[in-house]
Order: sequence, then structure tokens, then C-alpha cells
Amino acid sequence: METLTALFLGIIQGLTEFLPVSSSGHLEIGKAIFGNEWSAEESMLMTVVLHFATAMSTIVIFKKDIRNILKGLLNKKDKSSKNFSFFIIVSMLPAALVGLFFDDIIKSFFTGKLILVGAMLLITGFLLFLADKARKTTKEVGLKEAIIIGISQAIAILPGISRSGATISTSVLLGVDREKAARFSFLMVVPLIFGKMAKDILDGAFDKIDESFINYGVGFFAAFFTGLLACSWMIKLVKRSQLKYFSFYCFIVAAITLFLNFPN
Repeated sequence: METLTALFLGIIQGLTEFLPVSSSGHLEIGKAIFGNEWSAEESMLMTVVLHFATAMSTIVIFKKDIRNILKGLLNKKDKSSKNFSFFIIVSMLPAALVGLFFDDIIKSFFTGKLILVGAMLLITGFLLFLADKARKTTKEVGLKEAIIIGISQAIAILPGISRSGATISTSVLLGVDREKAARFSFLMVVPLIFGKMAKDILDGAFDKIDESFINYGVGFFAAFFTGLLACSWMIKLVKRSQLKYFSFYCFIVAAITLFLNFPN
């Protein structure tokens, strides 16, 4: 893996993790453009490193929210923070179970299956288009919403299904306030990414980095700094109900991807 490739993939991840266009799908397209000669393990490892970078971006952007949640957990009278933390945990469970029991199957999706990516991008575009038409409310995330949003996050493990797009769209379609939906969507993935990183470290996955350490580092920092910009931008866009433009983008990229990779 060359340094330029790692830089390019890091920028893609930083932009597309928060914009609802599927970071994993765009990473697979990016890998194909540069010539995907990596094993499933190497490809998945790079994806995990880049997602870890954008998880760190999330922590920086939402540091005040995270600090308030942690303070609230220590305050017996702060039921709001306790409920929010509980709903975050509930929303994690579907994706955590899928990752725990279907890890090998998930890795097989990250080996240049661009037809799958194109098909899933169509689904992402459809979800975004519907969410953009939903009426605005001031509803909070409750237990039922947390479970359903968590299921949508688990499905978004598939490359081409945007995690932020799926979870924000699901939240909005359930009637949750748009800004609160974006906040919940970005925060709910952080524990999952850290859990995945911990699992890979314990499994020895990072022992394989060796001489490629610099390339993974370049990808990490490119994703981190690009993610800081994209996260702030995305919150503003969701509040302004501009998701339909991303749906059009997903439809276009999906059509191109399917056209170029569909067997004759």
C-alpha cells in the first residue's frame, strides 16, 4: 500500500463518514481505482484504522456533549444523561452482535465487491430522499427508536449503505428532531469503533502493520482532520433539510459503479 493511496483513502473516509454517502462504499471504490491487491484482512484493517480516525474526530467535535453525559452519569438526579447513555448502549447491540458472530462474512464484503456497493448506494439514496421529505419535529430518541436505529446501523455494515445516512434517515423517519438525530448518530458509533479496535488488538491484527505503519498513520491523520470539517458541515446540512442532494449523488455514483462493473 503506497503512501499516496493511504492519503487518498484517508480523505475519502474523513469526508464520507459524516456525509451520508457511505464511507465503506467509497473506500472500496477508492481501493479499486488504485488497484485492490490487498487481502481481506489487510483491506478490513485499513478500513478499521480509518474509522477509528473519524471516531476520534467525533470525540473532538462532541467533546462538550460527551463531558456532559459523563458528568450526568455521576449525578443521580440527571435522568436525561442516564437515559441518553442507556439508549446509546441499546443502539450498539445489533451491530456489536453482527460484528461478533459474523466477522468473517463481513470481511468478505471488503474485497472489491463493487456491484454490491452500487446496489447498496441505491438503497442509501432512497433512504435519504425519503428522510428529506419528512416533517420537522422536536421529538427525542426513546427506547423504541434506539432499537430501530441500532438495527439500521447493523445493516449499514454492508459497504454502500451509509451508516450516518441510514441512522439519521431512520431517526428522522421515526419523527426524531433532525439535529438530535445527527448528534445521536455520530455518538452511537464511537463505542463500537473503540470496541472493534480493542478486539483487533487482542486478536493480533495490528501485528501485521510492521513496515506499513507510516501508510496507516498517513491514512489515519488524513481521515481525522478531514473528518473534523465534514462532521461540523454535516450537522448544519441536516438541520437545513438538504439530504436530497446527497441522495442524488448516491444515485449517480451507484449508476456509474453498476454500469462499469456489471458483467456483460
